[in-house]
Amino acid sequence: MRVVLSGYYGFHNVGDEAILQAIIHALRAEKSDIKITVLSNDPDYTKKTYGVDAVNRWKLGEVFKAVRSADGVISGGGSLLQDKTGMKSVPYYTGIMMIAHRILRKPFFVYAQGIGPLDQSVSQKLVKYALSKADFLSVRDQESFDLLRKIGLNGEIELVPDPVMGMEYKERLNRAWLEKEGLTEKPFITVAIRDWTSLGFAEFKEKIVEVLDRCADEGGHRIVFLPMHGEHDDVFSREIMGAMKNPASIFPYDASIEEKVSLIGDSSLLIGMRLHALIFAAIAHTPMIGISYDPKIDSFINQVDQPLIGHVDDDWSADELYELIGKQMSQHSEEVEKLKAKAIPLQQKANETAKKVIGLLNK
Repeated sequence: MRVVLSGYYGFHNVGDEAILQAIIHALRAEKSDIKITVLSNDPDYTKKTYGVDAVNRWKLGEVFKAVRSADGVISGGGSLLQDKTGMKSVPYYTGIMMIAHRILRKPFFVYAQGIGPLDQSVSQKLVKYALSKADFLSVRDQESFDLLRKIGLNGEIELVPDPVMGMEYKERLNRAWLEKEGLTEKPFITVAIRDWTSLGFAEFKEKIVEVLDRCADEGGHRIVFLPMHGEHDDVFSREIMGAMKNPASIFPYDASIEEKVSLIGDSSLLIGMRLHALIFAAIAHTPMIGISYDPKIDSFINQVDQPLIGHVDDDWSADELYELIGKQMSQHSEEVEKLKAKAIPLQQKANETAKKVIGLLNK
């Protein structure tokens, strides 16, 4: 059996790479001899990292050849079908689906995606048409489900966990780094934030710097920045760290996915803007506070019953965020148990999506 995986892969974004790793693991757990070809922006990296075949996602001839030789196409998790970041994503990903369905007569499966925003009517029409042809359609949150119903998609839609929830948490993978930074015996807070283009972002940065300094001064916590999107997040994290009065640490941006999950598991709390940093915290059962820039953040935070301070541009104060951090820390054990109650069922269910897809391909 051979499948093609389509998604935002090979761009060195930890969240999307975690999705790819999780889907590959789940597929292989269900069928150990499955052959997987990934449509990647960096095929050599993808081949080396995951032990799969990979072709250049931008070379149409290579894409056609890969799909033609496959038994089916999986449109992998993540926020692929959205027009918030531009008008290219929806045509690209629905185009891959139509190459499979209309041209090469191959089944395709939509695997735990987050749908939207779809602000343009042309995006809505493309998504409605393409997804109506899917042999299996699953989304990772209620908001995506509701959006597809709103644009008129009436067929069966399964609501499933994000694939990354199926990843395994491995403790203390970073002992040498933690020792070097003097963090083995001292409680620390992990911070996974990103830059954002908005009128209120300068104020957001000031509030974050103030809160993190207060956590160090008043709370006695060390701060560790965790860049989730390679050098991009590393540069921004260093900007915030440089504005702080207190010393902080920054985790290597090119560390492995497992090492980043483990770091969050070693911390007392995660303050996160990046969705998959929040998901990593859920995997490790580490209490968290979300900062939203996209509905997907709100949706996941609601799923695991953890607090959200608000949107990056909302009118919340540094005092309110600091108070929320204090609340999470003061009832830490209760928050861990509350998080486990929400996260464990999602972890157990996450790999069932692969089982469904394999079962349909075997028919």
